[in-house]
Amino acid sequence: MKILAVQNRMGIGDTVIFLPFIKAISKKYNSPVSLLVRENSKAAEFLHQTNYINKILILERDKKLSNKHGGFFGTLNLMKELKKQNFDKIFIFNSSLRFNIIAKLSGIAEIYQYPLFSKTDQHIINTPKKFLKDKLNITEIEDPEIHIDDETISKSVEKFNIDRNKINILLGIGGSGPTKGKNSDEQIILNEILQSKFKDTCLPLDDLSIKEILPIIKNCNLSICNDSSFSHLSAALGTKTITLMVDTPIIYGNYNTKMFPVIPDGEETVKHHTSGKDRINPQKIFDKALEILN
Repeated sequence: MKILAVQNRMGIGDTVIFLPFIKAISKKYNSPVSLLVRENSKAAEFLHQTNYINKILILERDKKLSNKHGGFFGTLNLMKELKKQNFDKIFIFNSSLRFNIIAKLSGIAEIYQYPLFSKTDQHIINTPKKFLKDKLNITEIEDPEIHIDDETISKSVEKFNIDRNKINILLGIGGSGPTKGKNSDEQIILNEILQSKFKDTCLPLDDLSIKEILPIIKNCNLSICNDSSFSHLSAALGTKTITLMVDTPIIYGNYNTKMFPVIPDGEETVKHHTSGKDRINPQKIFDKALEILN
């Protein structure tokens, strides 16, 4: 059976968050699922060994009509590409009429989709849960899961001289925006660490690809990350992850049982515009790390 899932949200984090729903579909039909995702999801770089994923198809579309799948002719291009794949079923995780028409004209027999014209207030977790319950009677949703084979993990140990007899911790400081760290800010933090007394025990990751970083994360006992791709990838790899939440809705830092959020002092939760980066208490991070490691 050939199944396609359409997840057109942007970024690595949203793609990881939707993995449990993709896996649930795969288990339901005992078949791997292909994904139609945006390029900036980087899905091909971190899902290449995940066994419930088949092909990664890239949706080349944004505000520019000159893109491969943008505008009227882009719609025709995407329709032709999907038609060649001969998919039996499609699951569309959005309310777009455009994708509904593309699916029908691509000859896909079974189309499952969010209710049309209902884009507002779609919760990133609850909406797809209800979707699968209503359409397929799926009620059990697991944590996101990214697979890396043992050989890749072992090669990473050798290549980067990882000592498994010691506690290895990932510091994920990457991201975008003033509360996550611009490139220049990231380099300042990185250089400060590399010039400290801990320099001989640190491995910078800024020049490595996502594929190279994944097995390194898998070899870590703990991750400490702001709300960035590192936190989502780390937790999905099964590494316990402290998530530093400053002005992103708390759901992005606690949807996985491997995530342990730390929020700014004086706050009971976190949402957009909380602006709490200067109120993250280092002692709370340290205490949580000791609790997890013990």
